[in-house]
Amino acid sequence: MTPGPLLVTPGEPAGIGPELFCTLSATEATAWVAVADPDLLQTRAQTLGLAVDVVTLEHWDHAISPTKGRLHCYPVALAEASVPGQLNPANAPYVLHTLKIAADACLSGSASGLVTGPIHKGIINEAGVAFTGHTEYLQALAGVDHVVMMLIASRHTQTGLRPLRVALVTTHLPLAQVADALSADLLEATLKIVDHDLSARFGLDAPKLHVLGLNPHAGEGGHLGSEEDTIISPVIQSLKSAGLNLHGPLPADTAFVPSVLDSADAVVAMYHDQ
Repeated sequence: MTPGPLLVTPGEPAGIGPELFCTLSATEATAWVAVADPDLLQTRAQTLGLAVDVVTLEHWDHAISPTKGRLHCYPVALAEASVPGQLNPANAPYVLHTLKIAADACLSGSASGLVTGPIHKGIINEAGVAFTGHTEYLQALAGVDHVVMMLIASRHTQTGLRPLRVALVTTHLPLAQVADALSADLLEATLKIVDHDLSARFGLDAPKLHVLGLNPHAGEGGHLGSEEDTIISPVIQSLKSAGLNLHGPLPADTAFVPSVLDSADAVVAMYHDQ
């Protein structure tokens, strides 16, 4: 069976997403499909002086040929014309609609994956929609209890480029709510998902996970917080007994030293931006 196309959602129409995908289409032979307003993309390409032809598709095309200068688009209409740099709450439903269409296509198997452009959470909330981020929105559409956000970048080492992977136990929460949201069940589910997917999807054998603490200096033996002793360490010990390759809890201020990172396949942090 031929896999479906890779979909992209440009995100906030007044933001940089449409420009990024138009620029990529002008400079690279791409075969993905943008779920977006075709007039928005064509206008943005013309504004940037890019030689891009936006081609509208009426259905998912499983045989799209990579073509430089061609941007395939599954049409979703904006509520109102968009001006670069000027946020408009009226277009917030459009942003969410593009996400839902693309996510549903992935869940049904008619698309092979989804790349999301940047969105503006504030303007979506100003439009009256309670929204915390892509992660939670896609989790709700998929109807699953647990999802894990993993941030991945490349880092330079003495032996060349290596991936830096950081998975998050909690996601888009105010910092003041993180401690209350952290639980043994949530941490255990996160560690199991990361361990499983690094093996199944990244091909890593017995991946080694460095687990960070919640508090400064990983709690300093209980003097700067107790979550390391009451939640994090017991979960680590339990899962190590079950065969997971875990190390921690580690203080975040030294966990990203190159010599420490070199022995980890991924770092698991308790909160966003840790």
